[in-house]
Amino acid sequence: MSGGSWMHVAEKGGVWGIRFVVWLATAFGRGAARLFLCLLALYYALFHGNVRRASALYFQRLHGKPAGFAGVYRHVLAFARVTLDRLFFAAGKSQPFHIEFHGEEHLKRLRDQKRGALLVLAHHGSFEAAHALSSERQFAINILGNFSNARMLNEALRKAGPGVNARLIDISSEVDFVFKVQERIEAGELVATMGDRVGPDGKRLAADFLGQPAPFPTGPYLLAAVLGCPVYLAFGIYSEPNRYDLYCEPFAERIVLPRATRAQALTEQVQSYARRLEHYCRLAPNNWFNFYDFWSAN
Repeated sequence: MSGGSWMHVAEKGGVWGIRFVVWLATAFGRGAARLFLCLLALYYALFHGNVRRASALYFQRLHGKPAGFAGVYRHVLAFARVTLDRLFFAAGKSQPFHIEFHGEEHLKRLRDQKRGALLVLAHHGSFEAAHALSSERQFAINILGNFSNARMLNEALRKAGPGVNARLIDISSEVDFVFKVQERIEAGELVATMGDRVGPDGKRLAADFLGQPAPFPTGPYLLAAVLGCPVYLAFGIYSEPNRYDLYCEPFAERIVLPRATRAQALTEQVQSYARRLEHYCRLAPNNWFNFYDFWSAN
């Protein structure tokens, strides 16, 4: 499962489950779908050894001891429930949720100054709750990523919110994605990308993460250096049953990578990001959703 996501495995082995969850959420609402997810998460915790071992390894790194089966189950269930909530956010249905935005003033300042910026996210909780606030706050948030995995989930999101695609920039199908990102930044918009999973280009550097070296992508910092725009970190934390705390913090006003010390400068950026990701993982352990051997992937 090198470099793969848990949802990629889910689509290979549980197509019926995803379809049924979408149908339940549509026909009977969030409560009924959440109940079914208890069974679906149990299925993956029991029968997908890669998922189970990856979760246990993560908790081993985090706490110094592996999680028992109950801990793995809660971890998988948290991911399943956050994934379900994405359907509601895509459809603009924020009523079931309590959302707190910490650091929102940074995005307001950028909006008022008509300045674009790069947001570096993580597979931690769900920053997509920000979409529930984006129209009201007039934040234009574009998502840059590889959307070739989890095709069924992405299709469900598109059906739930037909406008979702307008804010997606797919690096797997758009060879000119850098120019599209530049256009959005120059228009004063925000472009968000993930900082905790190596992309198809394989560009990466090792950084200390939870006491062991792990591969992190260099793409976000290379892109920011080319664009010359500010960089912010953004994380989401999900808490049962319906709370999302969004965090936004400054990372760099501008990233400069001098030719003579380029490798060192990139390593410093990657390590700074890994340090903040570790902080949020310790703050909300069940919210980190990389269900593969992160330390030896790729």
